[in-house]
Amino acid sequence: MSDSLALKVRNPWSLVPSLGNLDAYITAVNRLPLLTAEEEQDYARRLQSKGDVDAAGRLVMSHLRLVVSISRQYLGYGLPQGDLIQEGNVGLMKAVKRFDPDQNVRLVSYAMHWIKAEIHEYILKNWRMVKVATTKAQRKLFFNLRSMKHALKEHSDHQQRSSLTESEIAHVAEKLNVKREEVLEMETRLSGGDVALEPQTDDDGESYAPIAYLADDSQEPTRVLEARSRDHLASDGLKQALDVLDPRSRRIVEERWLKVNDDSSGGMTLHELAAEYGVSAERIRQIEVAAMKKMRKAMTANVAVAA
Repeated sequence: MSDSLALKVRNPWSLVPSLGNLDAYITAVNRLPLLTAEEEQDYARRLQSKGDVDAAGRLVMSHLRLVVSISRQYLGYGLPQGDLIQEGNVGLMKAVKRFDPDQNVRLVSYAMHWIKAEIHEYILKNWRMVKVATTKAQRKLFFNLRSMKHALKEHSDHQQRSSLTESEIAHVAEKLNVKREEVLEMETRLSGGDVALEPQTDDDGESYAPIAYLADDSQEPTRVLEARSRDHLASDGLKQALDVLDPRSRRIVEERWLKVNDDSSGGMTLHELAAEYGVSAERIRQIEVAAMKKMRKAMTANVAVAA
């Protein structure tokens, strides 16, 4: 079958192999002919007015090579090109669906934005387990820092130097409208390699991965002391702090903060305590505040003694 008839077969998708064989896929899409402006307009109008799925398919197929070309720009992130192409194809289909033939713009120009956006989103979600970019400015920094570093090296006398100078960092930060610290952090993340927590093979009993020697924070001395102090304050410390209060103040604190009824409704309200003691709710609140201050002072002293 000649290339001129390639898009006229009953099932044009049969011409494109799966992405499992990447080389065959790229060869096939590069052989598909491009549409003329008139053909593109005709297919786009058929899709827009009649929802013609066949017309949509032909618009997509004629631009598959564009996705392959764009995907090559993102090979430096260590992700399979087949996955990048697949995500880019999703963006292409979104572009075809939204394409307006009356805007006097070729689909290739319109689709580039959608293809790149879909690939960007895929990279941000899958390049590292930790997302490295959240804000719009950080995303711009993520996808432009590598190319900007390359351009700076080409104009530098020290092309073998891998890190940026202070002036170069300032230039990048100003150009991309981000902070100097964000440039440094992103450069560190881009230059750092991923390390597997689990061992990659169990053939050698001497092989170790980070999971084998990560520290247990729960046994770190300061954490042990913090846990002991917390347990002391929750038991003996609280009892000793309550002992410094007069009976009325102690009952108010216990009713307000420490008592839990069978229905989990808590103790008495300020108004209920005010009615019992024959004073205003504001007076009960003042007594409560003063009592809490005394308890806090007593508990602080207990912690110092325990230490």
